[in-house]
Amino acid sequence: MNQVVIYTDGACKGNPGPGGWGVLLQAGPHTKELFGGELGTTNNRMELQAVIEALRALKRPCDVQLFLDSEYVRKGITEWIHGWKAKGWKTASKQPVKNVELWQELDALVATAGHRIEWRWVKGHAGDPGNEKADELANKGVEKALGRI
Repeated sequence: MNQVVIYTDGACKGNPGPGGWGVLLQAGPHTKELFGGELGTTNNRMELQAVIEALRALKRPCDVQLFLDSEYVRKGITEWIHGWKAKGWKTASKQPVKNVELWQELDALVATAGHRIEWRWVKGHAGDPGNEKADELANKGVEKALGRI
């Protein structure tokens, strides 16, 4: 299996507001940068979208180290999702899961793509070069959503 290191991040100017997502993929000597955004979104949606776009970009099953600064996404996909699914996509307080369509898309990608994913939390804005680059790309996504680039 190819070894891939991925850094993802989301950004939002206002919450809700214009947002962006950024992805840095590294496989051996190769790097790929992805970004995008949308208007009227939230930071959590952009964090989720970044991970979805990163996994979509992989063309074959990979051994993935995925670094993200969102505990919402990391805990959501590794811990909370099992309960949500068992409760018909409801939270412990019987409320509908927010961003359910993105969680379902991420769940399907994780379940069917054949990747081995190690979910690694990294502190945001703390000088980690990969996280800083993903943040920069997410902010470019905001600019793209606003039509500035």
